[in-house]
Amino acid sequence: MTTRPVLIDADPGCDDAVAILLALERSALEVVGLTTVHGNAPVSDTTRNARAILELVDRTGAPVAAGADRPLNVPLETAEEIHGEGGIRGELPDPTPATQPADLHAAQFIVERARARDGDLALAAIGPPTNVALAHALEPDLPNLLDELIVMGGAAFAQGNATPLAEANFHSDPHAARRVVRDCEPTLVGLDVTTRATVPPDRLESLSGGGDENGDRNRDDPLARSIRAWLTYYDRARRERYDIESAALHDALAVAGLIDDGVLETERYPLEVGADGDLARGALAVDSHGVTGERSNGAVALEADYERFRELVAESLERYLSSAESGSEATVETDGP
Repeated sequence: MTTRPVLIDADPGCDDAVAILLALERSALEVVGLTTVHGNAPVSDTTRNARAILELVDRTGAPVAAGADRPLNVPLETAEEIHGEGGIRGELPDPTPATQPADLHAAQFIVERARARDGDLALAAIGPPTNVALAHALEPDLPNLLDELIVMGGAAFAQGNATPLAEANFHSDPHAARRVVRDCEPTLVGLDVTTRATVPPDRLESLSGGGDENGDRNRDDPLARSIRAWLTYYDRARRERYDIESAALHDALAVAGLIDDGVLETERYPLEVGADGDLARGALAVDSHGVTGERSNGAVALEADYERFRELVAESLERYLSSAESGSEATVETDGP
C-alpha cells in the first residue's frame, strides 16, 4: 500500500489534537511536518501545544514550524473559552528540545516541503488558512506542487458557528480564506459535515479510559485523560445548540478524508469567500446553480460516512491507549494488507 505524505497546518486545539494523532497513527499517511498558526489560541500557544502533543505520544521525529501570529487584515480572535486555557485541554508535557521548531516560518516550510515532494504532498489546513495564503504568495505554483489541499473551513449549505453565515476558521482570517479558495483549488471540509463528526457517549467510556471490569483502566494515564478531554471539549450549552451528544471533531474528519477516500462525498462548485463587512466576513458562497458562469474552483464535502470515521478514530486512539498501558511506544496501524 502506498503511503501518502501529508503536512498538517493546525492551531491545536482539542479537535486538532485528535486529527494529529489520527494522522500520526495511520500507515496510509506519512506526516512530514506540523506547521502552526493563530486560531484557537495565539501562535505561541498553538506551537507549544503541537510540540506537547508530539511528545505526549513519543512522535518527536515530526518537524514543527511556527507560522502566522495574526490574520492578514483583521484583528486576532482566539477561542480559549471553547478549547481551554492556552487553547487546549488535557494533561500535556512541557515541550523539550526534541521538538524545537525549525528556524523557518511555516509558510516557507510549506513551500519547501511542497517543492521537495513535487506533486505528491497532501496539505491538510485545519486552522485559519493564513499560512497557506502566505505560502501561495511565496510560491504561486503551490497548487500544482500539491497532490491535494484539504481545508477544514466554510459552511456551504449549513449555518455558521462564528456568525450565521461563517465558520470559525474562515471568519478568523477571511482574506486568507478568500485567496486560498479562489486560487488554490481546495477540498473544503466544513460545517455541512463536521458538526456531526462526533464520538457518541456510548463509545467514550471504553475508548478514553472510562474503566475496565474493575472500573479503573487508565486512571493514572495522562494520555487517556487528555484524549477524553479532547473528545468531550464542548460544554452542555454548545452541545444543545448544535443538537449533538458530544463534541464535534471538525479537524479529525478532514484528516480522515485523506486516510480513507470512502469517508467523504464531495462536489465541485464555483466558490468564493466574503472578506468584508460584518455579515459577509468569512461566508462561503457556493454557486450551485451556475448563475455566475464561473468555472468550478474547488470541492465541498456534502456527505460523510460517520460510522467509518468513528471506526478510524476509535481504532487509532485505542492503539495509543494500549501502548501506554503496556509502556511501549505507539505502533502505527496497518491500513489493509
